[in-house]
Amino acid sequence: MLLATRNAHKAEEIGRITRALGIEWVHLGAFPRIPEVEEDGATLEDNAAKKAVLPARASGLWTLADDTGLEVSALGGRPGVRSARYAGDGCDYQANNVKLMDELKGVPAAKRGAAFRCVMALASPQGQVILEEGRVEGVIAEAPRGAEGFGYDPLFFLPEEGKTYAELPADKKNSLSHRYRALEAMRPHLEQVASETGGVLRTASQRRASKCPICGLEMDAWHCRELCPGCGYQIDCSDPF
Repeated sequence: MLLATRNAHKAEEIGRITRALGIEWVHLGAFPRIPEVEEDGATLEDNAAKKAVLPARASGLWTLADDTGLEVSALGGRPGVRSARYAGDGCDYQANNVKLMDELKGVPAAKRGAAFRCVMALASPQGQVILEEGRVEGVIAEAPRGAEGFGYDPLFFLPEEGKTYAELPADKKNSLSHRYRALEAMRPHLEQVASETGGVLRTASQRRASKCPICGLEMDAWHCRELCPGCGYQIDCSDPF
């Protein structure tokens, strides 16, 4: 299956959580001609679906994508759908964390409640979408703590653990995180797709290379189709997947 992300941290985390499913994930790095998806949706659901459908149609593979948001009560639910770009387009994790700390300066601990939400979207090559969600409640710490994880992990404090996400070992975080809960909700759908496709994915060495008869570009061959990334010409292949 295609994992629709170029975020190495996210790919590693999802790979760890789904290891028991035996799914062979192919990342967007294997499809350099698939363009970046503009995350302009009004909700996490909108973005997750868009991030799954476009690569699924372009690659011919079932595709899993997610959109995650940190919702802080004292900020009216912000940063929410803008979590990855909270400090502006092109910002990094540190810039987002600094902005969040600035906006919560002086807010007492009792009013620093927050929730991490993760919406997962599983899209078929035809564009059908299944959505599931995972949610974890926590508190925004007054200063970053811990060196593990990524994003807002150093600031997201779990009272029941007495630690931030970034203070937890990866395996521990992956057993209770919002992304884990979303993947657990998605698990039956992933298992069904894997069962229906026979669990067989073509490796890079098994792909067939051919030239597009329309514009001459090399075509990408995945699952049961060959698709030209230039003009969109498509050939259904005869492989028994």
